[in-house]
Amino acid sequence: MELDVLTAGSAARPVVVAVAARVSRLLLLLTAVAVGSFVLMVNSPVDPVAAYVGADVASLGSAQRALIAERWGLDDPAHERFLSWFGNLLGGDFGFSLTFNRPVLEVIGDKFLTSLALMALAWLLSGLVGFALGLVAGTRRGRFADRAITWFSYTLASAPTFWVGLLLLYVFAVSWNWAPVCCAVPIGVPADEVGLGDRLAHLALPAITLSVVGIAPVVLHTRQAVVEALASDHVAFARAQGERGLGLVLHRVVRNAAAPALLLQFGSIGELFGGSVLAEQVFSYPGLGAATTAAALGQDVPLLLGIALFTTVLVFTGNLVGDRVHAALDPRSRLVDVRRKR
Repeated sequence: MELDVLTAGSAARPVVVAVAARVSRLLLLLTAVAVGSFVLMVNSPVDPVAAYVGADVASLGSAQRALIAERWGLDDPAHERFLSWFGNLLGGDFGFSLTFNRPVLEVIGDKFLTSLALMALAWLLSGLVGFALGLVAGTRRGRFADRAITWFSYTLASAPTFWVGLLLLYVFAVSWNWAPVCCAVPIGVPADEVGLGDRLAHLALPAITLSVVGIAPVVLHTRQAVVEALASDHVAFARAQGERGLGLVLHRVVRNAAAPALLLQFGSIGELFGGSVLAEQVFSYPGLGAATTAAALGQDVPLLLGIALFTTVLVFTGNLVGDRVHAALDPRSRLVDVRRKR
């Protein structure tokens, strides 16, 4: 019994050490992101008072501007403002958004829920379409389908997200009137009265635009993984035993090709958020990307810092999940980790 307890404790110790190491890395990363973001925003040439007041700033006198700056603490030294904000952050207070006139955590939670459906649908579309096209290109290597898919992937990789969004908006929403022009729900309709069909219709074009960001890398990496798997010894052995065609691909190739595709897909969450900033601006979609743009233009420092920290945690979690999924699908990656530790 005592031996079992000692064995269990020895087995759990590496897990505890690994979790502690991950948490330490995340805390260091959050601190670096907070300091870097704050320095960039403090040295920004945009005047926060003018950005908040807008066109009426010309009517403000110097005394009124000074009162606003004093009320917001803009006259305090930068390091005092940062330490004050960081101390409040440790207590769970992310500050107050001047742009949305609400607490920062409420704004991030509300906007992220709106963006979650968009980013999740775009993430699934790019992963499924990219993996399917990569499988076809790899199995048809050197043929017309391979060349066409590779050319299509390079074209997508070189197409800016906002340009694709404007093109889709003009063709499908303006010219053909097949999709709504903007927003997440019909204008003038209360959110609780909007049906699922209307929400999907408003989601379609932004999601397709955002999925373009991730299709090309998944296609090209999957194609290369399929080519390598088809040239491996275990596939040659399977062919010698009579396996051919679709069965050979499904049983011997798909799992090997899925590991790098999933790792890449989970690691692309940061790019997905960056693309959502542009896609949401093009389609006036009221999500976290549009809130980021509004906060940047209005010099809303608390909201920008909150979004930077939130997306840092999101990207870190995505990379962590990608590593675990990749290790589960490809045992060779676990062997590499063991050799590094030695």
